[in-house]
Amino acid sequence: MTAPWWKDAVIYQIYPRSFMDSNGDGIGDLPGIFARLDYLQWLGVNALWLCPIFTSPNDDNGYDVSDYQGIMAEFGSMEDFDRLLDEVHRRGMRLILDLVLNHTSDEHPWFKASRSSRDDPKRDWYIWRDGRGGPGSSPRLGVNGGPDGGPPNNWESIFKGPAWQYDAATGQYFLHLFSPRQPDLNWENPAVRKAMAATARWWLDKGVDGFRIDAITHLKKTPGLPDAPNPDGLPFAWAYPHHRNVPGVLDFVEELAADAFRDYDAATIGEANGVAADQAEAWVSSQRLSMILQFEHSHLWSSQPHAGLDLPGLRRILGRWQHALHGRGWNALFIENHDLPRVLSRWGDAQHHRRESATALATMYFLMEGTPFIYQGQELGMANTRFDTLDDFVDVYARNRIRRMRDAGQGDDAILRELALTSRDNARTPMPWDAGANAGFSSGTPWLRPNPEYREINVAGERADPASVLNYYRRLIALRAAEPALRHGRYGALLERNPQIYAYTRRQGGSGFLVLCNLSGQPAHYQHRGLRLRHEALAMANREVAPHPPGIACLLAPYEARVYRVDFGAE
Repeated sequence: MTAPWWKDAVIYQIYPRSFMDSNGDGIGDLPGIFARLDYLQWLGVNALWLCPIFTSPNDDNGYDVSDYQGIMAEFGSMEDFDRLLDEVHRRGMRLILDLVLNHTSDEHPWFKASRSSRDDPKRDWYIWRDGRGGPGSSPRLGVNGGPDGGPPNNWESIFKGPAWQYDAATGQYFLHLFSPRQPDLNWENPAVRKAMAATARWWLDKGVDGFRIDAITHLKKTPGLPDAPNPDGLPFAWAYPHHRNVPGVLDFVEELAADAFRDYDAATIGEANGVAADQAEAWVSSQRLSMILQFEHSHLWSSQPHAGLDLPGLRRILGRWQHALHGRGWNALFIENHDLPRVLSRWGDAQHHRRESATALATMYFLMEGTPFIYQGQELGMANTRFDTLDDFVDVYARNRIRRMRDAGQGDDAILRELALTSRDNARTPMPWDAGANAGFSSGTPWLRPNPEYREINVAGERADPASVLNYYRRLIALRAAEPALRHGRYGALLERNPQIYAYTRRQGGSGFLVLCNLSGQPAHYQHRGLRLRHEALAMANREVAPHPPGIACLLAPYEARVYRVDFGAE
């Protein structure tokens, strides 16, 4: 039986606004992506995932959709999209769109109708409630200009602040888990579910090859929308248990799959914050999604952003997901995306071991069982950018965070130090194509300042350097494509308590591979009596490896990675 195409694929994530500008307005666009398809084909990726390109007022860079069947004017036209889709397919690649299902823009016609009157047919397409004081509460004003009884509950928005916005025209609050300009759809309403399924089918009928589905675990809310626990008496409380992976959400996912996906050869990738490894099989069953993007390993960093890499914790988390889905589902493998700072600045060493740490981290995740994702610029070894003042941050989450930290009495210098490490703006700087003006991204002024490192870290320079991070990624992609054991072999962790080395095997039958990655800045001693290292069996390495006799041990230099072919049956 042939595996689905997405199991053999490598998926490249594009942030269209920052990828390539074709017309000099400083904003990346669809013709710009078209112009760089030669590069993506040369790299060897099989599928492109585009972050949202739909019509949007851009409160959250396209994740606030005002027309699901239109193209954002800054990105081009539907004709540009059709041309891009045709050319991607002509080159043997696939195209995946980012589908935002949990919420729309407040400028979407559905929401405009919904807020026009309590009696409008689309009122129940969104989540409206009276404030705590009810419709007859005191005329004095409270939160968001609403009645002084306050919002319907104490939920905090994911983007911070209250999760409710008061609408004076109809005297009720609407729920927004993200920005106030991103009202949540009411997925309890069958009409909403049918409309979103129809939206997905419309794009699949155009020929797109699947979707990354944004915030899919948030579609279901706890019935009755109760208050969240608030032992510290905060103005707004952490409320994830009431709106993330709530029981019943899989019923919505299964219905969506039945109504929109099952008749197409499509990849469906859920952004699945809050799903644990022991729950994953239910999400990626044949009746639901192809795979999910889990958050556990990224939370490992975000909970302690100054602590560096917790290698035992990372090994434990990734290993748990590998074992949970082997033979029962499929993993999505990633270490970067548009919502995370650059991995080199989180877990690597851009100052002393840029190339080695970038390639060691790549080897570590890329050769596990699952579909690898590469976020634009990751393949170059990009690090976080530089922020000189708080005015340099443009992301809506960062702007909200600045306000809250100032309100809490923190000084601008302290805020700058935190956000320079954690802001999503780090991942959204323009793609550095060459060492020329504006990194070759635009002939105009880029919407976000390019990373100052672009003169040294760029596609043109790295493509010409056989030892570059870029060419290492290209070889990784080719190795995975050539070796069935690296796509479908069973994962087995080694040295599970080692604080420096991430080692594992991929085994298919009696043969397979041994992957060794020193993820520290110090030399590390590897030894395992069950596997013999043969120099002639070295399939890939990020440093020069001197010829060595067969043995069970080796000394790995800082951030050294090696991949050996192994005959398990002979050991």
